[in-house]
Order: sequence, then C-alpha cells, then structure tokens
Amino acid sequence: MKQTARIISTYTADVSGVNSALFELGGMTVMHDASGCNSTYNTHDEPRWYDFDSMVFLSGLSEMEAIMGDDDKLIDDIVSAANQFHPKFIAVAGTPIPMMIGTDLRAVASVVEKRTGIPAFGFSTNGMHTYVQGASAALEAIADRFVTEQRPKTAQLSVNLLGVTPLDFSVNGSAEHLKTALEARGITVVSSWAMGDTLETLQNASSAHVNLVVSRSGIGAAKVLRERFGIPYVTGRPYGKFTDKLAKSIQKAAESGENLCPQIQRENAKIVVIGEGVSAMSLANAISCDPVIHSHARFIAATEFAECYLDREDRIARDEDELLPLLGGAQVIIADPLYQPICPKTAKFVGLGHEGFSGRIFRDEIPDLTESLAWLAERL
Repeated sequence: MKQTARIISTYTADVSGVNSALFELGGMTVMHDASGCNSTYNTHDEPRWYDFDSMVFLSGLSEMEAIMGDDDKLIDDIVSAANQFHPKFIAVAGTPIPMMIGTDLRAVASVVEKRTGIPAFGFSTNGMHTYVQGASAALEAIADRFVTEQRPKTAQLSVNLLGVTPLDFSVNGSAEHLKTALEARGITVVSSWAMGDTLETLQNASSAHVNLVVSRSGIGAAKVLRERFGIPYVTGRPYGKFTDKLAKSIQKAAESGENLCPQIQRENAKIVVIGEGVSAMSLANAISCDPVIHSHARFIAATEFAECYLDREDRIARDEDELLPLLGGAQVIIADPLYQPICPKTAKFVGLGHEGFSGRIFRDEIPDLTESLAWLAERL
C-alpha cells in the first residue's frame, strides 16, 4: 500500500507547509480541523512559535459539524477574528476531514473576502501531501495577489530567494547566510520568501533580475513571477563551492532570460543524499565539486520533485518501499537520522537533521553548510 511507512517517519504535511510559508507575513492562517492539531504544528513544525507573533488558528471542527456540515459557523468565526485582529490577508487551509466531507475552501475564502474586504485564499490541502506542496501553493498565492506592479530593476545583479522556510533551513543561521553568500559574490537579495522579510518587501520582487529557487516550495511563486514579469529562475541551494556555480548560472540567466538548473557532472557515485529535492540535489552537487571530499554523490528526492532535474543516477522515491531498493551499493548515506533504521548496515550513515522530517528532535544538531562542507567532510 502506497504512502505507508512501517519504520521511518513521514514529512510535515501540506497544511503545515501553508502555515510555515505565511508565518511571518502578517496574515491570518486558519487550519480547518478538529481541536488539537494546532499543537502538533507549533510543537513539531514551527521553531519560531515562541519568538515570533503570528496569527495561526484552528477552526475546532466538531463531529456534528463534520457530519451535518456547517460552513456558516466557520465563516462567521473567521470574519469575527479578522475584524478583531485586522490581518493583511486570510488563508484557510484544509486537512483530511474537510477533504472527506467535500468542503470548498476556495468558496469559503471568497465569502470571507467579500464580508471583510481583506484578501483571502482557500487552499485544498488535505494532509496527504508533504509540506512542499502546501508551501509552494501559499507562496504562489502571495506572488499572484500581491506582486502586481513592475518595479524598476536594481542597479546591481539581484535575486529573490524563493522557498525559504524553517522546515528546510531550520533556525541555525542558514537562511541569513544565503544572503551573505550571494552578496559576497556580487549578487544583491531583494526579498526572501518567506523568512526575515515582510509582505511589503516581497512586493518589491519584480525589481529582481533572477529568482533563485532554493527549495521546491518556491517553484509556484517562481512560475508566477516568470509569467507576469518575465523573470527567469535558477534552481539550487547554496552549499559550499557549489555556490560559485549557482552565481555563474544567476548571471547567465539574467543575460539570457533562460531558466537554469546548474549541475556538476556526477558519475559512479558512492555517496547517497536523501531529502527534499532541491536541497538533496544541491548537496550532491556540492559534495561532487568539493576539493576535500574527492567523491561523487547522487541524490534521492523524498518529497514532490520534477523528473527533469534528475541526473542518470538520481531518483525520486516518495515511499518507504520505493526507497529501500535504491540504497543498495551505497558506501555512504547522508540523511535525517530517522532514516538510519532502513539503511544497509554495510553503508556508513551520516545523520543530517531535517526539520521537515524529524521536527525538533535534532534541531540543535543541524549544521549550517551554506559557506562550507567542512562539518560533512569530517564525518565522511
């Protein structure tokens, strides 16, 4: 049976991806579900919960409401809260129960917007997909609704960072170091979607020359900005020496207008990286061009990903039973520590915590590999 994990954990769900992407932007996010699920989000998926004020609510869907249906109560509660807190926008995200009873969340959002005059979005998340899909839909909606004017391009080569959430970047300084790594190479960062910047800053996104998609969560916004303003996008996350390759691709994309996904030639790879697609791909490339490691790596994308980005030895494996056969022959496996029980005993395992997979368990041990892979090289 697909999507069944007997041993390993599962990735953060799509509804939490919506919350994470919108957390810092001044909006109000409502999870339509039974009481208790908000604690799952703020305990395991949101490291900013105690340090950053954000309006994340739960509808408290009751058993009787699930059976009989009562969208009016949901709408009334949202409108009441919006009138009290005055958010910049309202997002309503679904969970498994609304999916089963057929709740039309887009229609709910439309009614809420008419009654409040506040921009509102309805997301048909259902808990059956990973955070990548939810975060991508949320950032796409922000781009579509709020980035509407063509601003003058910056004088210096510049980018928007798309897909920056703590589910992939944790709170260890990686998100901030993305900016410093690019600025050291002469590239200005206009906006970061969506850690460290406000909604007003994101509205300046059209002034950038290129979009850098640093996780798959940013692909929806990248496509909107490409279609509306012609901004090309480069796919890849800055890691070690691979950042130089990304910087050259950003320059090339700005000049040619092409969408690019830089790759390092990787053959006969004995190192396997498992994780979110863009991050795993970029780390495999960074390992393969690192002057200290002297070894090639392949990657396995365990979340939603596009096959066009795969090299010959790379794979997409969303389920535990698909993943197991792909690990044979690996000498080294780099993945979240919760993957270790299914890895062959013959392979050396290097635990690299991923907030979107193991939550807060290994948060204090997640390294920042943006500037250097020295931490990883010591363990290989």
